[in-house]
Amino acid sequence: MPPSEPEHSALSDYLAQLQTERRLSPHTLAAYRRDLGAWLSHLHRQGIETPQRSTLEEFIAERRLQGVSTRSLQRQLSALRGYLRYLEHHTGVSYSALLAVRLRQPGRHLPLVPDVDQLGQILDRVDDSDLLTCRDRAMMELIYSSGLRLAELAGLQLADLDLSQSLLRVTGKGNKERILPIGSKARSALLAWLRQRPSLAPASEHVFLGRHGRALSRRNIELRLQAIGRRHDLRLYPHLLRHAFASHLLESSGDLRAVQELLGHSQISTTQIYTHLDFQHLATIYDQAHPRAKAQGRSRSGDEET
Repeated sequence: MPPSEPEHSALSDYLAQLQTERRLSPHTLAAYRRDLGAWLSHLHRQGIETPQRSTLEEFIAERRLQGVSTRSLQRQLSALRGYLRYLEHHTGVSYSALLAVRLRQPGRHLPLVPDVDQLGQILDRVDDSDLLTCRDRAMMELIYSSGLRLAELAGLQLADLDLSQSLLRVTGKGNKERILPIGSKARSALLAWLRQRPSLAPASEHVFLGRHGRALSRRNIELRLQAIGRRHDLRLYPHLLRHAFASHLLESSGDLRAVQELLGHSQISTTQIYTHLDFQHLATIYDQAHPRAKAQGRSRSGDEET
């Protein structure tokens, strides 16, 4: 059943206000109308005039059963919160209980990354005998060496490189700049690429170029890595190399703060998703570092010593 006339009128007034004050595009306004219309239809089907917190929770459960993704639900709830605040202002009715509802965030899972030896073999076997594959190897080595995001790699310019000091400068999320080290393998691969690069576009400021001399797009970077991965039966993409950089560095150093700085995370909680170190590895570090563990040793079988 469709929303009632007063509900329809309130929604139309709200959308008109959004169009006037926020100058939203017709596409965005249509999305608002669709999302809020689903909520009003839910109320109408249930015969609810004064929605409660449980009403919204049931609506969320219903949308999940319909296959709506968490991201889409977040967008719909954001639209609904704006609409409820509009109603509060114009009707004096409080919707604080509904405004307090938040989606539970699903657990964040890292992709399985190749181990150090496996990834090293893949990088060493990349055929860099021609111009474009030489570029591809340099890109892969640099992401794994310095933990670059895809956008940071695509936007890298010659002025950002200081190969004499094995450093590079990137501007990440929030326009935050950071200085990163370049590993020896990545430096060698970069030098090999930079020697050949001028044949494509000597005047370009971008480090990584396509065959026609233009800056290589993010999508083309992804496609090139996918093609390399298929040759090794691996789903390879830029973020996987960034994950591998963080995971392998954390495994060998245990320094979460340093990994946070290198990745450009503003919050340590974001970096903590990488603290999935194998217990056996942690136990080995413990035995090597803790003075009481050194004195007695531990049984790797898990049995207590008698």
